[in-house]
Amino acid sequence: MIDTATTPRKDTLDKDLDKLVHVEEATSTVARGLVAPGLGLLFLALAAVFAGSYTIGEPRAIIIIAAAAIGAYMALNIGANDVANNVGPAVGAKAMTLGGALLIAAVFETAGALIAGGDVVSTISKGIIDPAAVGTPEVFVRAMMAALVSSALWINLATWIGAPVSTTHSVVGGVVGAGIAAAGFSSVDWSTMTQIAASWVVSPVVGGIVAALFLAFIKTTIIYQDDKISAARRWVPLLIALMAGAFAAYLATKGLKHLVRIDLADALLIGLGFFVVTWFGARILVYRQSEGMENRNQSLRRLFHLPLVISAALLSFAHGANDVANAVGPLAAIVFTVQQSAVSTTVAIPLWVMIIGAAGISLGLVLFGPKLIRMVGEQITKLNPMRAFCVALSAAITVIIASGLGLPISSTHTAVGAIFGVGFFREWYTARSKRRRAYLERKGVQFKKNGLSENGEEDEELELQTTSREEIARRKLVRRVHVRTIVAAWVTTVPAAALLSAGIFLVLDLVA
Repeated sequence: MIDTATTPRKDTLDKDLDKLVHVEEATSTVARGLVAPGLGLLFLALAAVFAGSYTIGEPRAIIIIAAAAIGAYMALNIGANDVANNVGPAVGAKAMTLGGALLIAAVFETAGALIAGGDVVSTISKGIIDPAAVGTPEVFVRAMMAALVSSALWINLATWIGAPVSTTHSVVGGVVGAGIAAAGFSSVDWSTMTQIAASWVVSPVVGGIVAALFLAFIKTTIIYQDDKISAARRWVPLLIALMAGAFAAYLATKGLKHLVRIDLADALLIGLGFFVVTWFGARILVYRQSEGMENRNQSLRRLFHLPLVISAALLSFAHGANDVANAVGPLAAIVFTVQQSAVSTTVAIPLWVMIIGAAGISLGLVLFGPKLIRMVGEQITKLNPMRAFCVALSAAITVIIASGLGLPISSTHTAVGAIFGVGFFREWYTARSKRRRAYLERKGVQFKKNGLSENGEEDEELELQTTSREEIARRKLVRRVHVRTIVAAWVTTVPAAALLSAGIFLVLDLVA
């Protein structure tokens, strides 16, 4: 017999326990969101302590310690934003998991920074401002502090809104703003600034065109061939060899430039050597991989998985070798100026400064990088291994072309521009290609007055239906909202960082 007198009490107790469970779950959810910022703040504190251990007894050690914390903050933001361009396409194409991408990028970013990051950097960021016009060492230190803080804050904001931006441009904007605030507009080398502004257009346009051309080649010679496997055995080894040669030349000119001085001609010879060797090896590998494969696009994608993983690692190594200077360059300049009480155009980077930069980039990637990785790899346009391969190959080749022609280039703009190029080319090709239409007709796809019926054809390009003008606009293969956000962030990076830097410099000047 049920005791009705105690039943309401049990119901009340159960409800109270359920409330406690919900409160605990909510607390756990909120706490998880605070883990990454908490670890980031801990890293800033450790960087300050680490810097303090190397500056004990120096009269103005507090300035170096504060600069080390700011440099660590900058490194975290570079890792959170810029590295996504290296591994995002491979993750979006499902060639590697997000966890695997984070591990590979962190290891190779650190290796690139510590092995090939170089020991000398330009303190005035590529001659943008005249060091003689800045004035006293104290003014120069405040200018570099303002440049570091402003560029780090801008990259942090860009990461928050989901826009991959050029960290180099952010630093440039910070240096320009602080330089103008400290010494006026005449202190800026406006010809250099014109070249940097040109890279806003040159980098994404060239990257997009190169990526689109490679995707057109793959579609024409492999995807829309009746015997896909034979076509893949003929052309995939050539594409892999081209990637190997391009990356060899890319690393020779960019990733290893601080270890060995190699001119462009020698780099191209190195690339040619890797091309030949890789072509012979790739022929054997692709033939073995393709044995027993079905004659369909899904089978072809497996042939591009390994090259994508390798390209992500190599891009991360080159990025660590080059862009660590964006984090530690101004910091190294501050350390030198404080210790020597003099301003110099080039300074040596202490090992402890390089360690802070390398560790910060890797930690920022792991803690805050997944958001931008998903944006670059999945949200701008849909990528598969073949499209992601075109993006990675375009990034390496575009840098080599730009170096040979003396054009300014941004690796971030190039990689994201390549993704734009792939997506926009798919839109054009889907709507207008006669070769694609003829291929689908051979496969039994029937065209109707208002659209297509798939008839079982496994072709992702059919996702863009031609049912109506409104449907075309709704189902664009490149998400326009992301394009607008990213382009707006690119255009405003230098002026926004400059204005922010000028304001911070004026505040520091008043405090001093």
